[in-house]
Amino acid sequence: MVNQAHILQWLQVFATKIEQNKEYLTELDAAIGDADHGINMDRGFKKVSSQLPSFADQQDIGSILKTVSMTLISSIGGASGPLYGTWFLRASTAVAGKQELTQQDVLELLQAGLDGVLGRGKAQLGDKTMVDVLSPSVAAFRQAVGKGKTTLEALKTAVTAAEQGLHDTIPMLAKKGRASYLGDRSIGHQDPGGTSAYLMLKSFLEVLEA
Repeated sequence: MVNQAHILQWLQVFATKIEQNKEYLTELDAAIGDADHGINMDRGFKKVSSQLPSFADQQDIGSILKTVSMTLISSIGGASGPLYGTWFLRASTAVAGKQELTQQDVLELLQAGLDGVLGRGKAQLGDKTMVDVLSPSVAAFRQAVGKGKTTLEALKTAVTAAEQGLHDTIPMLAKKGRASYLGDRSIGHQDPGGTSAYLMLKSFLEVLEA
C-alpha cells in the first residue's frame, strides 16, 4: 500500500533530482528548445519542496497532488508548467480523498496523469515528447498488474519501459513544441521533457524500494 508519507517522500526525491539535474535538463533543452527546462522545473519544484512540511498531517493524497499542480502551474514557465500541472491535477482527481493507495489506485493515478498530458499537449507516441516516456510506462505497469505482479514489481517494469521510451526519443523527429521548429535538426537529441518525466517515475520507484 502506498501511503501519504510515500507521496511526500516521492515529491521531495523528485525535487532533489530536478535540482541535481538542472544543468543537464537545460543542456538538453538548449539543443532543441528554449534552454530553460531545467531552470523552470527547478523553480517549480523548489516551491513544492518548501510546502511539503505543511502537508504532513492535514491533507489526503489527492489534496496534496492538487496543491502541487497549482504550484507548478503558477511557477513554471513555458510548456512544462501546464503539462506537469495537468499531470498532477488529473492524478489528484484519480485519488481524491484517499489516505492510502491500492495498486489499482496507483494505476489510475498514472493513467489519469498521462490522459491529462495527452489532452493538454495533443502529442502522440512518436512525437518526441514526455508522452514517449509516460505512455509505455503506464502500459507496462498495467500489463504487470494484469500478470499479478506487486506494485513495486509493476513500477520497476514501468520505469524500465520509461527508460527505453526516453532513449527512443533520440532518433525521433520532433513534431510538437519548440523542438518541432528545427525539423531534421531535432533528430539525435534526447527530449528534455521526457527526461524529467523519467526522473519523476524513477523517484517514485526509489521511494517504494527504500
